[in-house]
Formats: sequence, structure tokens, C-alpha cells
Amino acid sequence: MKPHVPRPTLKDVAREAGVSIKTVSRALNDEPRISPETRERVLRVVDTLGFRPNVLARHMRAGARDQAVALVIPELANPFFASVAAGVESVIREHGLTLIVGSSDERPDRERLLVTSFLDRQAAAVLIVPVASGDHAYLRPERRRGMPIVFIDRPPVRMTADCAVTENFAAAREGVAHLIRHGHRRIAFLGDLPHNLYTRQERLRGYRAALEDAGLPFDPRMVAHGHHPQEFAAAALDLIARPTPPTAIFAANNFACMGALKALSRTRRRDLALVGFDDFDLADAFDPAITVLAQDATHLGVAAAQMAISRLSGERSRARTVKLPARLIPRGSGELPPPPDAASSS
Repeated sequence: MKPHVPRPTLKDVAREAGVSIKTVSRALNDEPRISPETRERVLRVVDTLGFRPNVLARHMRAGARDQAVALVIPELANPFFASVAAGVESVIREHGLTLIVGSSDERPDRERLLVTSFLDRQAAAVLIVPVASGDHAYLRPERRRGMPIVFIDRPPVRMTADCAVTENFAAAREGVAHLIRHGHRRIAFLGDLPHNLYTRQERLRGYRAALEDAGLPFDPRMVAHGHHPQEFAAAALDLIARPTPPTAIFAANNFACMGALKALSRTRRRDLALVGFDDFDLADAFDPAITVLAQDATHLGVAAAQMAISRLSGERSRARTVKLPARLIPRGSGELPPPPDAASSS
């Protein structure tokens, strides 16, 4: 068992920096009444000692019921991110904190602008669902000044931070293996853009692993992509119209699944198997009902918020990643067998 190491205090920082406790407090709060040189010296000591103020305790003592936790998400219209926000709020409101949400629109410049704004406003913590092409090296320790930063659904780029993600690889592998067990050999992958999106990469990796496990070749022509349901529908229609079409589709997110359903409806196809990543409302209202890999978006938000609260309460362990499983829910669409003539046309 490791010996207990006392958490550095304001007094420790003041002694090492050769200033008063009040000066340390002013430096941490970015008050203008100290010189830039003194502030820089204090912040260097803070970083060296690993000092983290117990912000949560301070807020609670002050009765600051309106102190905000900021959440940056890629888009407001996606129900997945709404569920993430609900999970975050369910945790922080128990600690007298409120939630503010901003949308990056999947733009790295917009994400950075929002995060920087929340840092400048001294939010209690910042939670981020990062964009695919972002670079988070700007969130250096001296810039954050002890503020907890937690990433959700996708890990950060060029920095280390707490993170809550789904077991994307394992879940995708299970979903595709489920289709293979029901006789499918030509399985399309309908994924998101951009190609370097973490969740897309992990789910494509799981798709390929399931094919390899079954001794099936990977055919890049069976990989299609989109961003919104209409784009996914067009991509699925293209797959279905090919001379040798897939007998099953693995839709790698909720919008991809909705797009595939649009394509199946337009072509009146009821014989093409479908497994979707993410559950959604009315998935069990179709005929057949939609087989999904249900990830718990609300739990992702809860896990991220709990890590932020832990950091606010003084937790100083190394950054960690929490991985949550996705659950396969067979409802009918993923259990459809391939057409009788599928084997002869492979």
C-alpha cells in the first residue's frame, strides 16, 4: 500500500514562491493586482507541486448555487449528445452546480473558442465531446490553472486528460459477428465522416476484426459513409443498387441507421439485415424491429461528471479513461437470414 502523500496547500505554494497566501490566491484567480512576473512565478510553483485548489469545497462554503460546469458538444440536434448532457446534469446539480452547453458544429476553431471562453469565465469544470480534427495541446496545465477538463465519447488529441468512452471496437466486432452467425458474408459498413473520427475508426476496426475472425475478406467497396440521415440514405441506396449488393448493413451510428432505414423504405426491401450502433426511439416500432448495439450515452455523461466532481474535490491521481460497454439488443432486423441466392452470387 502506497504511503499517503499530503495534498499541497496554499501555504506550501506561498512558501515556495516567496509570497503571501493572499498573493497566491490572487494569482490563481487571475486578479490584476499582482505583477505578471509574480503571477508566472506562482503558477510555476503550482505546476511543480501539483497544487489543485478544492474548488468544489470553496463553492459550497460560499453557497454559490449558480456556479457553472461547461459542456461542449459537436451538435445540438443529435439525441445522443442530448442524453450525454442529461447525464452530466444529473450529477452536477446534486452538488449545487448548473450546466451550460455550447455547440462546436464539429469545427475545431469553434470548439477552441468555446473552451477558451469557458476557461476565461472560470467555469468550475469543462467537459468536451471533441471534434475529429481538433488539437488540444493548447490546454496546457498553466492555461487550465487546475480546472478539471474531461473528454467524453472521443479522447483528446496531443494531451492527456480524464475521458469517458464506449467500448467501440468490442461492440462493433460483436454486432458484425452477430450478422455473420446468421449467415451473412457480404456485410456493408455505413460509417460517419470524417475518416479520422475516433468512434468511426474504432467501429471500422471492430467490423474488420469480425470479418477476419470469420475468415472473410475485407472489401473496401463495402464501406460507405455520410454525415446526416439523407447522406446516409443516399449511400445505402448506392450499396443496395450494386450488381452484387450486401445482404446486411452494419450502421455505425444512429444517423447512419436512420439513413439505412430510409433507403430500405424507399426500395421496399424487407430482406436486408440491419444492425445499428446506438439505440433510438421507435427502434422497436419497425417491422422487423431494429437490432442495435445500445451504448449508454447518459451513463457516459454521468461518468464524465463524476470524474470532474472528483477532481474538484481534490483527487490528484493520473488521468484515467473509463470505458463503458455497449449492449447487443436482438429485435429482428439483425437476425434476418441472407436471401437463398446470396451464396451463388458471392
